Amino acid sequence: MRIQSVTWFFSIIITLTILCFIITPVHSQCLEDQKSLLLQLKNGLQFDPDSSAKLVNWTQSNDCCQWNGVTCDHFGRVIGLDLNTESISGGLNHSSSLFGLKFLQELNLAYNNFNSAQFPSSFGILTNLRFSGTIPPCLIGTGVVTIRVLNLQNNNLTGNITGTFPKCCALRTLDLSENLLEGHVPKSLANCANAEVLNLGINNIYGTFPCFLANLSRLRVLVLRSNKFQGNISCRGIHNNIWPNLQIIDLALNNFSGILPPKFFLQRKGMMDGTNAKSDRIHLLLVVEFQSVYYEDSVTITHKGSAMELVKILTIFTAIDFSNNNFKGEIPDTVGDLKSLYVLNLSHNSLTGSIPSSVGNLTQLGSLDLSWNKLDGSIPVTLARLTFLAVLNLSYDQLVGMIPRGPQLQTFLETSFIGNKGLWGAPLTPCCKEVEPTTPTVDGRQSNTDEDGIN
Repeated sequence: MRIQSVTWFFSIIITLTILCFIITPVHSQCLEDQKSLLLQLKNGLQFDPDSSAKLVNWTQSNDCCQWNGVTCDHFGRVIGLDLNTESISGGLNHSSSLFGLKFLQELNLAYNNFNSAQFPSSFGILTNLRFSGTIPPCLIGTGVVTIRVLNLQNNNLTGNITGTFPKCCALRTLDLSENLLEGHVPKSLANCANAEVLNLGINNIYGTFPCFLANLSRLRVLVLRSNKFQGNISCRGIHNNIWPNLQIIDLALNNFSGILPPKFFLQRKGMMDGTNAKSDRIHLLLVVEFQSVYYEDSVTITHKGSAMELVKILTIFTAIDFSNNNFKGEIPDTVGDLKSLYVLNLSHNSLTGSIPSSVGNLTQLGSLDLSWNKLDGSIPVTLARLTFLAVLNLSYDQLVGMIPRGPQLQTFLETSFIGNKGLWGAPLTPCCKEVEPTTPTVDGRQSNTDEDGIN
């Protein structure tokens, strides 16, 4: 059972820019050779017509630039192909008409049934391609010299991440999440110096914290959640703080241990600038509400069971999720330097000491979960400053004293504070009964499927 913790979650198909454009593609009528290649591709693929919403409707009588899943440029040439969730099985061979689409830039084959099917090296012919879907072995080698985005999310991939990332690696985004991959993170990944997004979440990858990727100075998103990583996250011998541009880091549901290094929260300029908070929040609401947008990448957040796709918002969304690990010691006071942090989840660890008053400096914080630790002392009055706080969970710690008064803190239900026998004040009352904790899972970690989490 996957555990979903109280906070905002993100499983990444990932974001690199912030501008949104309404889909109004301008193109000429589909070129006949492009239509012919697409129809040949359709006839050569194995797919279930009853489960298809795109391929099944590709017919000779229509303009192929109007087909669902096809994007053309203004010359009528196919530049985008989105065949995700089309129940495609098997693989492709060297003679596939796909490789005749020389102008193809976007290919999405995610959520199909390729499994361990072999893919030809002919993918290297598509030099304009930013690939997403099941990865052919050739792409980890020479393929990533030209390809910037590899999205292989949810393709039932197994085995190790094989191959060597070359020194001229051009990858900006690598998403291998929601597969069955195992083994270690390849050290050659450090050759991808331009990488901004790395999502290895929900696999069976093991090893220690990847300090060998410290040279990826442009990294903005790191997702390692729900794997088998272990050990501490201190990078000894590295004096400068790694990944200064990091905005989203998700280490949840692993076996990381040790203390939270104070310097880990220092000099993170990607989480420190909160000057555009008001306009950022408006933008966040807009991209959730309006679906007709064109985008390269996105972040999907699950909030209380409802998935929302947030498009091109990496410059505004910041989050730290270290939940469901074995961290111990105190929460560093330096966490208060992250002025633009939106989500902080340190729940289900063994953290001790008091909640640092510097948390009150996180004035853009929308979700705070420190539950199921061993935190003691009183709740700092500075938390009353957090006027944007929409999710709060301080339950099942060892907190004492009166809950600080403030217009925001008193809006939360008693479930945000229960399990702290020495805590009192609204919304708790002296007569309220303690609520029994949720039954732990087999590994001893709490499961709460109705609440928020990072995927």
